[in-house]
Amino acid sequence: MQREDILTLLLQVEKEMQCRREADKLGQYNSGRKKHKKQLAFHKCKKRNRWVFGGNRSGKTECGAVEAIWIARGVHPYRKNRKDVFGWVVSLSQQVQRDVAQKKILYYLPKNWIEDITMLSGRKDSPSGGVIDQIKIKNVFGGFSTIGFKSCDQGREKFQGSSLDFVWFDEEPPQDVYEECLMRVMDKRGDIFGTMTPLKGLTFIYNEIVLNRGNNPEIWYEFVNWADNPFLPAGEIKLLESSLPQTALDSRKYGKFSAGNGLVYPEFDESVNVIKPFPIPEEWQDCISIDPGLNNPLAAHWYCVDWDGNVYVVAEHYAAGKDIDFHARSIKDISRRIGWHTDIKGRLYALIDSAANQRTLASSKSVAELFRERDILVNTDVNKDVFSGICRVKSFLGGEGAKLYVFSCCTHMIDEFRGYMWGEGDSPVKRNDHCMDELRYYIMNRPKVPRAAEAKSPIAEDKLRRIRRTDKKIER
Repeated sequence: MQREDILTLLLQVEKEMQCRREADKLGQYNSGRKKHKKQLAFHKCKKRNRWVFGGNRSGKTECGAVEAIWIARGVHPYRKNRKDVFGWVVSLSQQVQRDVAQKKILYYLPKNWIEDITMLSGRKDSPSGGVIDQIKIKNVFGGFSTIGFKSCDQGREKFQGSSLDFVWFDEEPPQDVYEECLMRVMDKRGDIFGTMTPLKGLTFIYNEIVLNRGNNPEIWYEFVNWADNPFLPAGEIKLLESSLPQTALDSRKYGKFSAGNGLVYPEFDESVNVIKPFPIPEEWQDCISIDPGLNNPLAAHWYCVDWDGNVYVVAEHYAAGKDIDFHARSIKDISRRIGWHTDIKGRLYALIDSAANQRTLASSKSVAELFRERDILVNTDVNKDVFSGICRVKSFLGGEGAKLYVFSCCTHMIDEFRGYMWGEGDSPVKRNDHCMDELRYYIMNRPKVPRAAEAKSPIAEDKLRRIRRTDKKIER
């Protein structure tokens, strides 16, 4: 073999090895060595409008870039794959596109998958230094897919006309651009997915996605914080925490939406603290807590405690503009439905705001007295200190040490956690806080850990039955 032939062969081998190294970046991510649990949840979700709200360095951009490449290449491991895919990557500006989304796409996209690149500026043999218009990718089903790049500063008109299979928003777009992109994916029943750090406050994305005002069944989202990324060094987390004020930490660490002075409970993580309902053992049942209201909403929740001291919010009543008869009847109906414990006379016990003791010109009796007349024995002796109550609730939230779990059916409490904001000083804004108030009353009342049930002998069980039978006769 001639020297020239050997050199040619070595160059071919080196080129092949380089391609394999580049492909291995995607392979490492796919194998889990560079992918964490919340990124995996995003990729596995089958819904068509998915969002990852993450702090800086939480891994949100990685999952957006990989998702776009998987769809375009036709190798998505969790979704039905197609050929001839056309999708957009949308950034805030061309500079941000070049430095963030485009950079991530080029990092994870093997060069031997690229058929062609069209540039807006710069050279296509060195695309990372310029601004890309489109990348044509070889699809495994034959033919080619296209990833196009758009920037929000181009204006809504530049987003019209195309029919798309997907749109990836890297950071939050203006509302008109978002709405235009929804139209672009309609024909093909395509996907919208976004990865962003919510730095602009309670914007339309908060209402559209987090609160889901339109009750769109195709919407899914996840909050990702620094602790969710196992590849972020602990030393770097401490350095970032020390360099940012608390208000900035809400968004940049926790990926949470905030307004003004920030969230009261940024520790509240829906992926941890919100759980699906399950049958609760009777011995876990503890107490009902009520924040009273007639024209304003009345909020009531049913609280349980397990043997380890974990608190579960298992049911909810929330209504405004109703009288005491309506609220008492609803509380009793919910209690019957979930098999809530009563005393021997069938009466319920509950905590309630001490303001319920006050009598008004409209009634000669207080709210507390009216509830008691309807066999809901309310206790008004609650600790209403706001700051210490918030601190205690915070101790029940957060990460693997969480001790507060809210059933997903308690939607009003979950919504209040999302939007409960600090006002001036150490006081929260007095708005949409009825669930948060009665949660504090309950937590400050010191949840009671149940005793482990003791096994009873057959004689003891028979004795207990006789006692219950006698009690019922006396009651009659």
